Amino acid sequence: MPAAAGFEEWRAAYEAAELRDADFETMSGVPLDPVYGPEGEPPADIGWPGQFPYTRGPYASMYRSKQWTMRMFAGFGTADDTNLRFRDLLAAGGDGLSVAYDLPTLMGRDSDDPMCEGEVGRCGVAVDTLADTEDLFAGIDLGATTTSMTINSPAPMCFAMYVAAAEAAGTERSRLGGTLQNDMLKEYQAQKEFIFPPRPSLRLVTDVIRYTAAEMPRFHPVSVSGYHIREAGSTAADELAFTLANGFAYVEAARAAGLGVDEFAPRLSFFFNAHIDFFEEIAKYRAARRIWARWLRDRYGATDPRSMTLRFHTQTAGASLTAQQPELNIVRTAVEALAGVLGGTQSLHTNSMDEVLALPTDKAARIALRTQQVIASETGVANVADPLGGSWFVESLTDELEARAETVFAHLDELGGGSMLDGVVAGIEANWFQGEIADAAYRFQRKVSADRKVIVGVNGFTGGNEDGQLPILSIGAEVEQAQRKRLAEVKLTRSDAAVAESLARLAVDARYAERNLMPAIFDAVRAYATVGEMVSTLAEVFGRWEETAVI
Repeated sequence: MPAAAGFEEWRAAYEAAELRDADFETMSGVPLDPVYGPEGEPPADIGWPGQFPYTRGPYASMYRSKQWTMRMFAGFGTADDTNLRFRDLLAAGGDGLSVAYDLPTLMGRDSDDPMCEGEVGRCGVAVDTLADTEDLFAGIDLGATTTSMTINSPAPMCFAMYVAAAEAAGTERSRLGGTLQNDMLKEYQAQKEFIFPPRPSLRLVTDVIRYTAAEMPRFHPVSVSGYHIREAGSTAADELAFTLANGFAYVEAARAAGLGVDEFAPRLSFFFNAHIDFFEEIAKYRAARRIWARWLRDRYGATDPRSMTLRFHTQTAGASLTAQQPELNIVRTAVEALAGVLGGTQSLHTNSMDEVLALPTDKAARIALRTQQVIASETGVANVADPLGGSWFVESLTDELEARAETVFAHLDELGGGSMLDGVVAGIEANWFQGEIADAAYRFQRKVSADRKVIVGVNGFTGGNEDGQLPILSIGAEVEQAQRKRLAEVKLTRSDAAVAESLARLAVDARYAERNLMPAIFDAVRAYATVGEMVSTLAEVFGRWEETAVI
């Protein structure tokens, strides 16, 4: 190993880290260095792990100290149903929870809303009130595991329910660790589960950031999410660019609310897709860390290294799964998960082979988790930080993706008159993001239709497509009936006066931009107000957003 200033700094950090009890060697007994590099110092934009600009990873010791969190996404039916799945995943070796909410909850509607008929509990767990969240985490020590919640427009409400349930069970909020997705900008760009217009939605995001900065030092208040942008059809380069642009917008929004960048930026996190183009995905993650570090330091004045250190969760690509020969999805997921690990992810969800058909069965979910465990325990890839660093191919791809992202940033900066926040909002309002994603999806589909891009089992190697379908998980009508009965019981036993008082306070506070809405939301949650009631109250003040279609 070379002996130079940067390397010596890395080595001191590595030697100070607590390492896992493991043999860091090959199967043949060849001892492995924790990182490899050139004789002398590498280029400044590559560096060493744990050093600015963090191209090679956020930590000096990387997976030698702690392997990535195996955070399996789960949610279906009632809270009781999902609680059982959570317990099974934890018993099988999962070390983090990730909550999938059903479509009514995601859209801020209650299970007894006529518009929700047939959707309750279908694509995630139904959560209407604090009572459901109490059931969801019953018997689970929330201070001993981290929890991710995939919720956006109603994120402040579901987050408050999580905190209230934990405190009722004896866990102080300061001990809670996890991530709230709470990324509204990508909703307008890709996922479309918006409720309020962009500016009020940004206020709610910022209120959660301010609350957690003051009260919950272990919790990530926003997971800036490229995953859905990619699933909607974007390229890897645009996923990278749009996601980081949204991250910059949140930084500017929080600063405008009076927070110093180093007060909140260390708790921002990111969520990227792990798609099937193996090396491009690895380069994407490396470029993301480098861009974030440079922008946070040079544009936003961060001085805390933690503010400049991009940390992210990865999920394998749902859009790459096929209904034809679905067992092949195990292979796709393994390749994509390996890309996430080689790119330095901090946590990982692996999709199940049957998710293209329905919510995963217990067996399929277990195989998906075991895929991560094989990578972690058998392949040896966790023994060395950034093992592909220095590859001419990977470094060139990293540079190219960074350059393409910077072109997007320049466009948005101009669009916003020097503000990334204003540029992103203007891009949403002008349907620019939506158009770019739609164009990329169209170009890809044309390649598939012309057989220029082969999808195994779809337009090539179709032998076996005639095999029978996998057994799938079915969510019956009885789930919706049970959830509506549960909601009716809560409404009968709660204090209507307390609900009305708390919702009135929420409406008043919403009219004053300087007021943080989280205290009023906590009051409503503890009164067992429903998600739909709180959302409707805010909608009366903020209005509801209607998108102009892109043709």
